[in-house]
Amino acid sequence: MKHEFTIEALDRIIEMAWEDRTTFDAIKFQFGIKEQDVIDIMRREMKLSSFKMWRQRVQGRHTKHSKKRPFEDGRFKCSRQKQITHNKISKR
Repeated sequence: MKHEFTIEALDRIIEMAWEDRTTFDAIKFQFGIKEQDVIDIMRREMKLSSFKMWRQRVQGRHTKHSKKRPFEDGRFKCSRQKQITHNKISKR
């Protein structure tokens, strides 16, 4: 299935995929694409060396798969993380 995304949507997909604690399920929920589609986008949009580094990092990572996460419902949040609203970091 071929998906057409705006530049902004592609940027957000890449950003979410790059974040260690954002699951592929969250990307699927927001954009309607499967893990393999995310991998294909990352391969197409990134430099080869960056893609390889990302792929090595996320392969087998428990936090990228909601069923493998060591914590229950909710989202892990560091106690030092600033409040986040509407995908933008709040001003200090």
